[in-house]
Amino acid sequence: MSARNVLYAQSGGVTAVINATAAGVIETARRHPDVFGKVYAGRDGIIGALTEDLIDTGEESEEAISSLRHTPSGAFGSCRHKLKGLEEAPAEYARLIDVFRAHDIGYFFYNGGGDSQDTSHKVSQIGERMGYPITCIGIPKTVDNDLPITDNCPGFGSVAKYVAVSVREAAFDVRSMARSSTKVFIMEVMGRHAGWIAAAGGLAAEFEGDAPHIILFPEIPFEEERFLARVRESVDAHGYCVVVVSEGARYPDGRFLSEAGTRDAFGHAQLGGVAPVIAEMVRARHGYKFHWAVADYLQRAARHIASGTDVEQAYAMGQAAVEFALAGKNAVMPVIVRKADEPYAWEVGEAALSDVANVEKEVPREYLTEDGFGITEACRRYLRPLIAGEDFPPFAGGLPAYVRLKNTPVPKKLSATFTV
Repeated sequence: MSARNVLYAQSGGVTAVINATAAGVIETARRHPDVFGKVYAGRDGIIGALTEDLIDTGEESEEAISSLRHTPSGAFGSCRHKLKGLEEAPAEYARLIDVFRAHDIGYFFYNGGGDSQDTSHKVSQIGERMGYPITCIGIPKTVDNDLPITDNCPGFGSVAKYVAVSVREAAFDVRSMARSSTKVFIMEVMGRHAGWIAAAGGLAAEFEGDAPHIILFPEIPFEEERFLARVRESVDAHGYCVVVVSEGARYPDGRFLSEAGTRDAFGHAQLGGVAPVIAEMVRARHGYKFHWAVADYLQRAARHIASGTDVEQAYAMGQAAVEFALAGKNAVMPVIVRKADEPYAWEVGEAALSDVANVEKEVPREYLTEDGFGITEACRRYLRPLIAGEDFPPFAGGLPAYVRLKNTPVPKKLSATFTV
């Protein structure tokens, strides 16, 4: 059987290490030219596939592809576009098949989180249903760490490291000035329904009384009076209070503290920033001077302080995806299987896309303290290995030296256009 072409695409919010996964896919596929022909990338994720906007990664040197391992963000562009069901949007699926057939694409690797793996699952089904042979392998990625089955998700370890470091450093700052200046510092982190990133902030605390003094999780309903009482207790006891709050913090009735009333492309409630909401509560009740910060894109783009574990696992997931395809597997996703905490050991496992799509893994209750404001030792054991190790990018002129790919377009073969 002759070699067939590959399409790789990135989806959803990007991370500090998603390009390491891309390097794992491309470099592994290049080692098997008898099975894999050209390796294409979708420009801006599945949108590139639908609009026949493909990138020829074969135009990139080995050095450039290798440099993806230490370059953050999505080298080929990402998107938030969720495929509807085949019955709802048959034109989208027909278009995918047309593009696949026109470019002899036999392998589709989709690198993303829960909504993206829903797309992977749907694509894996259309080959059989629409008479076109296509192997589809999902590849895990999400800073939210909320994919099921896999022990953790590539992208999370580096965000966790950035947040833990940032909280520790900011706490040193606040503590040094608290007597005459800021007494409350609030750091908002990502995490809509799962508080894994907020939990990582808890790693900043080394000794009793260390910051963060309060962590607000989506999993624990927010009670204003209890929160404000704890802020007062912290300031009275330590002279200051550091709060880490997940963007998905919500009231007991399920309303987000910061819901803006709009929806994103995946249909999720658009959140408008919870840190200033919390800060205003503190000001109104206690009158403390405060500062707040939103980690936002900084947390997921901070390749300069990436976790060594995270980089290694991100590359391994890309490599494993190609190896799964070589083994004739379809509609599956490689996962990380933890074998031991100390010393940390892990291996590559496998999950069916049907078991992954649209399932969110929240922080288990036993990982949170009884009062819901902190993390337990069990949570620390889980998190510590994921932030371990450094994998610094090369620096030039005092700044990280990141690669910029040529992203040469593949000539279009279809006369019809498609609008997303």
